[in-house]
Amino acid sequence: MCPSPPVTDAVSMRVRSGILEQWGACQAVLESDTTDHYRTFQMAERLLHCPSKLANQLLFQIPPQRQAMLIERYYAFDPAFVRELLGKKLSKGTKKDLDDVSTKTGVTLKSCRRQFDNFKRVFKVVEEMKGPLVENIKQHFLLSDRLARDYGAIVFFANIRFETGKKKLQYLNFEDFAFCAGQLIQNWTVGAVDSMVEDMDVDLDKEFLQDLKELKILITDKDMLDQHKSLVCTALRGKIQVFAEMEANFKNLSRALVNIAAKLMHTKDVRDFFIDLVEKFIEPCRSDRWVLCDVKAFLTQYMNSARALDAFKQQAIWERYMTVIRSCILKMYHE
Repeated sequence: MCPSPPVTDAVSMRVRSGILEQWGACQAVLESDTTDHYRTFQMAERLLHCPSKLANQLLFQIPPQRQAMLIERYYAFDPAFVRELLGKKLSKGTKKDLDDVSTKTGVTLKSCRRQFDNFKRVFKVVEEMKGPLVENIKQHFLLSDRLARDYGAIVFFANIRFETGKKKLQYLNFEDFAFCAGQLIQNWTVGAVDSMVEDMDVDLDKEFLQDLKELKILITDKDMLDQHKSLVCTALRGKIQVFAEMEANFKNLSRALVNIAAKLMHTKDVRDFFIDLVEKFIEPCRSDRWVLCDVKAFLTQYMNSARALDAFKQQAIWERYMTVIRSCILKMYHE
């Protein structure tokens, strides 16, 4: 009986690794050994759907370190593949499109399906759990810190349904979005202020999003807008290369950042969060040839100078908002 195509491919890889010479074995023995591994994996795969069961079963004698490696590799994913799915609903309709995603990314269809099923499984398990999202994933699926954080980002994006597919966002990779997801989870979710709330790290804090409209005073009060500009310009004069451009465009940039905040009470505007950052802040800065250190200096002073505005009483909301905005823009501003 001929081995199946996956077994044949695996045997070829093992032959190229020099294993036959290392052990003095023949091709037939290698094929038999590889086939046994495939059979064992097929029987053990169901346990990987709930990794804690793997540790508590007696059928397979797998050392703890090998178990951890097996779980980590089974739940590993291709960044190019997840980038295509990020923000989409993990539904049957999305799964039907995996042929196209496979062709586009070069990831095999079988691997695409495994990764999609893993995303959906993790999402279903943790979406209703109390407690920190990433910690829940880590504890339930026994993943490493890094992989649990990445799955937390995937779950978060799938729940909020952020727009990530527009042409202007294609330059951003999964790592960029995962970083931003971490910032949003840590600062803008209900869990950021209350550690034992339902869906605490999956949903944004609606009360906070409503409060953001109070920040509009920074652009509607002319005296406050002028004072804010003066404070920022005084702090940055001689310290950034694009000072003239920043001074001329300050009010437009400030309006852009504050208006993004004021609109986040609406679901559609939450979903457009990343496209708004690119279109309304990042692109204008790029067109004026700001370098990253200029953007960093501006956002830092723009955020901190508001503390000196005596009539501005929304400091806590401002700090919570701008901490995320600053971090996300700096991660998204590719030079």
